[in-house]
Amino acid sequence: MWHDELELTTVAIDSGFDSVWATEHHFTDFEMSPSPLQFLSWVCGRAPGIDVGTMVLVLPWHDPLRIIEEVVVLDHLADGRFTLGIGRGFSAAEYEGLRIPMNEASERFDEIAEIVLAALETGRIEQRPRTYYDLPARDVRPAPLRSLRGRLYGAPSVASTELMARLGSGLLLTPRKSLEENAAELSRHAAAWAKVRPDTPPPPPILNQFVYVHEDSDHARTSAHEYLAAFSRENDRHHARAGSHASAAGSAIELTEFIARTAWGTPEQVVDKLAPAVSRLRPSTILAHAFFGGMTRDAAEQSLRLFAEQVIPALAGGRQVVDAQQGLDA
Repeated sequence: MWHDELELTTVAIDSGFDSVWATEHHFTDFEMSPSPLQFLSWVCGRAPGIDVGTMVLVLPWHDPLRIIEEVVVLDHLADGRFTLGIGRGFSAAEYEGLRIPMNEASERFDEIAEIVLAALETGRIEQRPRTYYDLPARDVRPAPLRSLRGRLYGAPSVASTELMARLGSGLLLTPRKSLEENAAELSRHAAAWAKVRPDTPPPPPILNQFVYVHEDSDHARTSAHEYLAAFSRENDRHHARAGSHASAAGSAIELTEFIARTAWGTPEQVVDKLAPAVSRLRPSTILAHAFFGGMTRDAAEQSLRLFAEQVIPALAGGRQVVDAQQGLDA
């Protein structure tokens, strides 16, 4: 799977995608992506000049000192083209395996975010009383390359829009929500941002979207339903111990809506599905999840190439990227 992932990343880079992103998950077949910063370091070596990003780095699972140092090193490797996406994590199995009490997730997220973002901005870790991390005062070495302003993102589910605005975080918009729901999240974020940062506009959102492109519409429909259903089953299984597993009826309704909101079809159909979101939400970036649900490497490559050749040019003015969405064994 990892061999296929690296090959597909190379295909995406060579096909003209602007950036490569990576998720973080542990212990199951849901997404075998436990070390996003390590993977993105490889991307920087493979393609100097490419943008890279995390979607997301789960803060409570890491020591804040190591986050600071590893993010700074990656930003130097990327020549300042790294975007930090941050999250809290929702899987009890992951929290248990990493030996972090899940009932401390929100408080740890808030505390680590404050420590990390301040140090990345100033190049200095300040010592002061905290609940979980009583850190010594230290200079960051190597020093941060440049400010992360405009390069910090999180999902609305990570924290309140007020906290995200205070942190200076833009929005990662989820494909599981409708266009109306994402537009409402964006409006709430803009209002919260105006209260705490009235002198600067919020960064444009990043639109997270699953994509599957095929020249035959019937084949695209059948395959997309298969891959998205497999992904959803793994998602439910991975997060079940966190209490997020829905009833059979609820899962069926959610899956139907998820499939309907996903950008699958012929190149023309995919453009038609993405264009309204691009027009209304004005994202700076589309994160194209392109390898998921037991999809073969050949199918993913064909889809990526069609997306690059026919979908990207049709979405004039938008930046399109590929997310390293780790494949499933399902």
